[in-house]
Formats: sequence, C-alpha cells, structure tokens
Amino acid sequence: MTHTKTLPARFGPLAFTLSAAAALMAIPASAQLAEGTVAPAFTTQAAMAGRDMGFSLQAALRQGPVVLYFYPKAFTQGCTLEANAFAEAMPEFREAGASVIGMSNDDIATLRRFSSEECRDAFPVGVASERLIAAYDVALGNSGLSSRTSYVIAPDGRIAYVYSDGDYREHVERTLTAVRALSD
Repeated sequence: MTHTKTLPARFGPLAFTLSAAAALMAIPASAQLAEGTVAPAFTTQAAMAGRDMGFSLQAALRQGPVVLYFYPKAFTQGCTLEANAFAEAMPEFREAGASVIGMSNDDIATLRRFSSEECRDAFPVGVASERLIAAYDVALGNSGLSSRTSYVIAPDGRIAYVYSDGDYREHVERTLTAVRALSD
C-alpha cells in the first residue's frame, strides 16, 4: 500500500519518493549464495579516488580475502552511511589482509564521484551488471537494484561468510569479524 494519495500536493516529489520506497520495501530479499560456494569470478569497471580502474576478483584474491559488498544505489542515505563506515574501517581490513569492493548498478561516472566523496578514496566501487547481480543472487526484485548483501570471499575463492540485511549498520562489523576469523 502506498501513501501517495493521502499526501498533500505541496509534497510533490516526496510523495513519489515515499511511494517508491514503499514499493522497494515490499520486494522480498534475495536468497544470496551459501557459505562454502565458489564465488562467481568476474572483472568489472570500477573507480577509486575518483579514477577509473579495472577490478578482477581473481587478482584481488591473490592478495588475500575480499569483502564484496553489494548496495542498492550510490548517494542514498543508507548506502552513503555504509560507504562511510567501510572507509573508516579500511585500516582494520588492511591489517587483517583483506581488500574491500562495493558494487552497485550505478554508472561509472556516478561511481567515480561516490568513490571519492563517500568512500573517501579508501576502497574501490564497481559496476554490478544485471548478470553479476544475478550470479551473486542479490537482485532486489525486478528493480535492477541489488540487495544490501556482503560476502567475505576466502583466498581459495569460496564464500566464507554472507550477510544480507537492508540495514547497513552491521555489515562492516560482521564482515571484519569474518575476515579476522579466516586468519585464526
């Protein structure tokens, strides 16, 4: 049920925003891939510190575990706060030997800005094609967006940990704990 009809006309765009948000909340979360599954290999266009780069999961795994987190849309409140939190925790992820990449279906121009402004030049963000979103089973209904799902991928390419929750607040802590458990 949307509340668009009950909002006064003066709210204009807000009425659409609330309607869209209600529709997205009604979409069931994805199933995501199970722990122990081999993570689908991929390369993609990415950005870090406002500059274009390529990203290869296989190459990153040669350096250590990878935290691969999917988020719905750059510059939205939850996604911005999540990116800020990952940026603040990057020294801890590096100390644990892990790299981090955020993924969304935003275009590369948007990701260039997001990588600098919200990821604070600390880690790359990559373009998640519909095919990649499907491969990781993180599609948010038929919206073209991904669910907020974080994977910790061990250097052998297997998924060591998965956490899917629309609330961004526990993704960093949970993935950092999982990365540290890999080295124990």
